[in-house]
Amino acid sequence: MTVTNVGVRDATFVLDGLLYHESDLKIKEHYTDTAGFTDHVFALMHLLGFRFAPRIRDLGDTRLYVPKSAPAYAGLKPLIGGPLNTQHILAHWDDILRLAVSIKRGTATASLLLRNLGSYPRQNGLAVALRELGRIERTLFILDWLQHVELRRRVHAGLNKGEARNALARAVFFNRLGEVRDRSFEQQQYRTSGLNLVIAAIVLWNTVYLEQTAHVLRGHGHPVDDEMLRFLSPLGWEHINLTGDYVWPAKAKYAKNKFKLLRPVNMP
Repeated sequence: MTVTNVGVRDATFVLDGLLYHESDLKIKEHYTDTAGFTDHVFALMHLLGFRFAPRIRDLGDTRLYVPKSAPAYAGLKPLIGGPLNTQHILAHWDDILRLAVSIKRGTATASLLLRNLGSYPRQNGLAVALRELGRIERTLFILDWLQHVELRRRVHAGLNKGEARNALARAVFFNRLGEVRDRSFEQQQYRTSGLNLVIAAIVLWNTVYLEQTAHVLRGHGHPVDDEMLRFLSPLGWEHINLTGDYVWPAKAKYAKNKFKLLRPVNMP
């Protein structure tokens, strides 16, 4: 768990979460909202092998960029913001690759390098070249977004899952009203790590019992479509008592492959 400054834009830390999560997850596509993207992030996502799919607010005001030698696009003219400086990308291509390799190997964190690039003056060659590369990727993504409804649905579904996880975190963190008030960095890490542990336990419990419910239904002759199971979310907490006393009796142990009895639907 890494504690970040709430005053820093989300886009600065997008790549940190994808590269340094220390798990076995093989992430291919990442969704974020408007605060999570910049042209630099678009460029680095492509170079590092991720499909970046942000939900961009006020998409109609976002401009596309085309090569200088491209023919006139009469239908897209109101959306075109200007020509791309591809020569600048070629001139600094080696520097761009070195930057991507440094991030991939962990020589420097992506958030640190992105903050440095954002603070450079506009005439900095590497920052400008990376921005131009990001404009290419952003233009291609917007065109893809406008043409494919399945992409839009996938992004909205992914972001809804993220919001559901945040809602669960707020529900669990009821005592502090969703605020980390510890002053020391170490205590902040303890607090947020404990919160993540509780959330993971709830998600695991829900996942196990959703699978068990499907198994019981099949055992009683009710068909369960496996394709529909992937649309169920393990982030609900309405059935969990978050307040009151927590008691774990020593004898309340379940043997392997044994589960608690499921509550009938008509019970409160």
